[in-house]
Amino acid sequence: MSPSDLRAAAETAIGQCMNVEAGESCVIVTDDDREPIGEALYEVASEVTDESVIVRYPPGETHGGEPPETVAAAMADADVVLAPTTKSITHTRARTNATDAGARVATLPGVTESVFTTGLDADYESIASHCEAVLEQVAGASEIRVTTERGTDIAFDVTGRSFLSDTGIVHEPGSSSNLPAGEVFVSPVSADGRYVVDGTMRPYDRLEGRELTFEVEDGLVTSISDDEIRETVENAAEAVGDAAYNLAELGIGTNIAVTELVGSVLLDEKAAGTVHIALGDDAGIGGDVEAPIHLDGIIRDPTVYADGEKIDLPRPNP
Repeated sequence: MSPSDLRAAAETAIGQCMNVEAGESCVIVTDDDREPIGEALYEVASEVTDESVIVRYPPGETHGGEPPETVAAAMADADVVLAPTTKSITHTRARTNATDAGARVATLPGVTESVFTTGLDADYESIASHCEAVLEQVAGASEIRVTTERGTDIAFDVTGRSFLSDTGIVHEPGSSSNLPAGEVFVSPVSADGRYVVDGTMRPYDRLEGRELTFEVEDGLVTSISDDEIRETVENAAEAVGDAAYNLAELGIGTNIAVTELVGSVLLDEKAAGTVHIALGDDAGIGGDVEAPIHLDGIIRDPTVYADGEKIDLPRPNP
């Protein structure tokens, strides 16, 4: 894909999503495998403000792993940060330290050139309105239950936890979002039950003809049906113990422009009519558990209840 093919998406990110202004410092964080996207963002940003820089480092080893200290320092010192990276830095101290310092941050974990151009071709004001509609239905709930015909039946204790929205509109100091965007999410206090991932999950991308089953008890994942994912979690547990098995997140997709799953967690978890459940780190999204991993699994065709009341989920455009 040529640089000109990436430009329109970069203009949407820098302009509509981040509202970068002249005189602001803008740091583009990327790695060796996502350099073309980073360069496209840097080119557009540098046309808006002379205080634009791009920093690049080797791809991280795991999603949720911390970037180098020099990268983290640059993020914390910026007005605006955009991070197209191979491995997610969304749920890292580097990201939270940057937003705590007042930076507006957009992370693009695992983004490909195709996802970048497709996912940013969206009406983000519409996405924000769908997020608000979901937030109204879950506000004040103490339990969220998710079921599917494929065997998911899990209840989340969300007492006292705030639901957050990822709208892609990152105009306020200290705010953050994924790009592409479109979800409402929460870090639960605890959870019990089973969830069956039948959509997309790393390292397999879109699941075709297979399902991944996770058993959860008292907020910890106690059984993982897949050997490779289980090994990833076990390796993380060697450093942080049970924190690696933490049931970290429940997310509800609100992007009605995503009409089918494409095999990218970044885009697919935003698809309207889906939910995603993650294990590992939740400190970056309102929880209190730190771990070097954050693994999302997308679940298709769920039914979601808030304190027993069925939620009206957004649905993709036909």
